Order: sequence, then structure tokens, then C-alpha cells
Amino acid sequence: MKLDEFSPEEGALPESIAEDKTAAELQPVFEVPVSISAVLGRASVSVAQLLQLGQGSILELDRKVGEAIDIYVNNRLVARGEVVIVDERLGVTMTEIIKDGDAAA
Repeated sequence: MKLDEFSPEEGALPESIAEDKTAAELQPVFEVPVSISAVLGRASVSVAQLLQLGQGSILELDRKVGEAIDIYVNNRLVARGEVVIVDERLGVTMTEIIKDGDAAA
């Protein structure tokens, strides 16, 4: 269907575009690998400072304790969350989903 074939009076997208996808229809994308990163904070250091870091060194990040961390999927900010401990391992719980255009906040 071409864009000029449906008029504003019809009020909705053509049925073939508007229907929701079911989980079964999305099955082909379930195996697509994605990269997930949970960013605790960032720091900027010179190469000389980097070379001086060793075990036990402290690197100050740009975040405060308790501040939400950023969660990226394929280098795109998608959520914010909190660090949690699950069975003596670190994890992340999502507390906010980032919609398109809200990432600058």
C-alpha cells in the first residue's frame, strides 16, 4: 500500500502494519547476540596516571554513591539501574527504561 492510498479519514495505519507482533513472530531475533554494558561511572586520566595505577589504587569516578548507573545495549543507552548483589555476585536491576530522545537527561 502506498502512502497516498490511505486517507486521514481512515484514522489508522493499514492492518498489516498496525498489528502487534507476538512472541512466536519475534522468534528469529531471540538468538541475535547483543552486548550489554553497565557503566558505574567514568574518569579521565593521562597515560602517565594510568601507568601509575596498580592493585589497590583508587580511581575517582564521575558518579556519587547511590546514583543510578547507565545500562547500554550495543553502545546505546537503554536504561538506568542500581547495582545489586545476587548469590555473592554483582548484578544490575533496571529502575528506569530510557525512551528515544530521553537519553540526554
